[in-house]
Amino acid sequence: MSANSITTPSAESLAAAAKEVGKKGLPPVHLWNPPFCGDIDMHIARDGTWFYEGGPIRRPGLVRLFSTILRKEGDRFFLVTPVEKVGITVQDAPFVAVDFEIRGDDEGQSLIFETNVGDHVTADPEHPIRVARDPETGEPSPYVLVRDGLEALIDRKSFYRMVELGTSRKGWFGVCSGGAFFEIIPENELSGD
Repeated sequence: MSANSITTPSAESLAAAAKEVGKKGLPPVHLWNPPFCGDIDMHIARDGTWFYEGGPIRRPGLVRLFSTILRKEGDRFFLVTPVEKVGITVQDAPFVAVDFEIRGDDEGQSLIFETNVGDHVTADPEHPIRVARDPETGEPSPYVLVRDGLEALIDRKSFYRMVELGTSRKGWFGVCSGGAFFEIIPENELSGD
């Protein structure tokens, strides 16, 4: 079989992964080291939509299952089961933070993000917020780390809400969450200096 062959995970391996999710939370994909079976025609669009063979995957439960067996290695993404590892394409980040809840206030606040696949993560030192800027347009792309190198792109409405909570500190405008300050933009760029 060539490295570019389209191989789909077996029903048995996906069922095993699903059982792991049901038993004790997320499966231990970081412990699994199965052989690489090639790339499959699956990709995740920037808006968080999962596609297989050109069409969107319309079953939320299946998308959730796939999201629990996703692993990042370097710049590549893989679906991993105890017996198979297949490569997929991710346009930007594998998840989208579609909303967040605020607990506490001021420097004691915590922002708890919800992703498009049902994960919840509190922005803190282990789950930082970062903002990348497009070098040509300057447009910000904010992210929060969900787990094991897998980030969620924070959607526009949530980003605007987050900015409303912002404060200035040491030359930066940013937001506090989980005992940490996350830089969004240098103050001099905010004021137009």
